[in-house]
Amino acid sequence: MKRFIYWVYVVCLIVLASSCRSLRHAERAPMIGGLKGEEYQEKVISGLPHWNCVTGKVALNLNVDGGKNTKLSATLRMKKGEVIQLSVAPLLGIEVARLEISPDRILAVDRLHKQYVEVSFDELNRMADLNLSFNVLQSLFLNEIFLPGKETVEVSDLHRFRMTSEGDHALWEVKDTRKLACRFRTTADKGWLESTSVTLSGTPYALNWTYGDFGKLGAAYFPQHILAELQGTGKTYSLDMKLSRMSVGEDWETRTSLSSRYKKIELATLLKIWLEK
Repeated sequence: MKRFIYWVYVVCLIVLASSCRSLRHAERAPMIGGLKGEEYQEKVISGLPHWNCVTGKVALNLNVDGGKNTKLSATLRMKKGEVIQLSVAPLLGIEVARLEISPDRILAVDRLHKQYVEVSFDELNRMADLNLSFNVLQSLFLNEIFLPGKETVEVSDLHRFRMTSEGDHALWEVKDTRKLACRFRTTADKGWLESTSVTLSGTPYALNWTYGDFGKLGAAYFPQHILAELQGTGKTYSLDMKLSRMSVGEDWETRTSLSSRYKKIELATLLKIWLEK
């Protein structure tokens, strides 16, 4: 009987402690958009559009440290899990440069000088001591909340985010990343992702993406204005992208092939050519 009473006492303590933890957790959970934090998160994740293909025309505006703007016309093509292509064609639709990002490589082509750079993510991460992946870059372009190392964020992943309320917005922060600190800002009413910040821990390097002018694309909404900013390099680089003529068509070549006339060069050489013009 004494042993039985002892175990009943222990069970009661465990239940009471669990109830107190649940109560404290409930008290800490912010109310966002009229919903509890967990309910709001589930609503956002469950309602996120999963784009297979997105294409459109882009008006690019590249700025370095607030100086002279470089304006270009381009075409943006994205296919989920396969490729991101940015084709620059300012003169009569003739392509002069192309950036192609796929899970195994980053390819930058300079058509004018018949040269290119090809580098794998492993090589790039070794060079810059990063933890960058195709999934991260794809999510930035596709206006998605992401977790480094995962292809898709699911409701079961919500425990990996710390969330706070900021007026009409919610701030999501990934808890368990080592090198990349990732933060997302969503609207309280519609759950749209309006900004993403990726910083390299222990360094001044930060990549900030801001999304606006959401327009209907298929059955959901996609930002038609994207601003990407790179900070911490001594200069601030910003790429302003205004999208138009958006579609979800898949009829395009997803892999770039180059003839033997193209010469492979180092990444630093190509960046110097492009950024110092």
